[in-house]
Amino acid sequence: MFIDYARIKIKSGNGGDGTISFRREKYVPKGGPDGGDGGRGGDVIAIGDSNLNTLLDYRYHKIFKAGNGKPGAGAKKTGSSGANCILHLPLGTEIYVLEENKKYKLADITQAGEKVILSAGGSGGKGNYNFATPTNQAPRIATPGVKTEEMELELVLKLMADVGLVGFPNAGKSTLLSVLSSARPKIADYEFTTLEPMLGVVYISDYQNFVMADIPGIIKGAHLGKGLGDQFLRHIQRTHLLLFLIDIATPDPLEAYRTLRSELYLYDSFMDKKPHLIVISKTDTLSPEDLKQKLTEIRNAFKKEYNDEIFAISAVSKDGLDELKYKIYNILQQSR
Repeated sequence: MFIDYARIKIKSGNGGDGTISFRREKYVPKGGPDGGDGGRGGDVIAIGDSNLNTLLDYRYHKIFKAGNGKPGAGAKKTGSSGANCILHLPLGTEIYVLEENKKYKLADITQAGEKVILSAGGSGGKGNYNFATPTNQAPRIATPGVKTEEMELELVLKLMADVGLVGFPNAGKSTLLSVLSSARPKIADYEFTTLEPMLGVVYISDYQNFVMADIPGIIKGAHLGKGLGDQFLRHIQRTHLLLFLIDIATPDPLEAYRTLRSELYLYDSFMDKKPHLIVISKTDTLSPEDLKQKLTEIRNAFKKEYNDEIFAISAVSKDGLDELKYKIYNILQQSR
């Protein structure tokens, strides 16, 4: 199950208390103070894990606590530290702290093995041997360990991909992803076949590839929550290139493109500045004569209004796929 949002509570460990103790040995009647310090509380640590791609583990398990430090002991022995609590998170996870009606970003996990201390454990208290002075050689003072507070966190997963597929439902995005990569999304001839984001690796050669993301189809008003748009638009925020896929059977491809661009801009204005390609799909559904006429009309319309070129492809017959694949790779190389 793909889960890209969760709310959890975390608490780092309390510090152990310092101890009041005095040295007691035979023939040493006044051995002096020897109370040890308390141990440090454990930290709550987030670690980026490239083997994960969902926040499913945090949907049902809501509270994560690190171990408390142990109190000090005689003979100036320091208490043991509390065990750390490790949160393994998929790459692309943003972590927010929730405080009353406000929230602020605490971390953004983007690298495998990246470690972020979300909540540090409390320091241990001081034992009474720390307070001995020439005028007070038998202090009966020790300090408690630092107590930590519980924090509420919001985890938001934004997939890490190079290319984001954008289009209306049933535009052929899943078919294109399945043909270009080894991904196997569900494909059917009805709207909203894709109900969760899919990633696929597109290989150019043994050492050249890029990652493509397919999200559920966008409809007008997606940025406001209509359809499935607002749940998944964030998954293409990190991409370097947007690929707008428009079915050649669409009555007005230019208007369809305007709507798609508008929804992205209203959701996040920065996405309007990303490099993009316009792809007309399902060209195999028209006869050669009708296809030539239709593509001429579409090319002229996009050239006149946006000065943009279009790519015509068929994921079924594989027409135009190699050209598109290498064009995407070259744009990504330039953007990097």
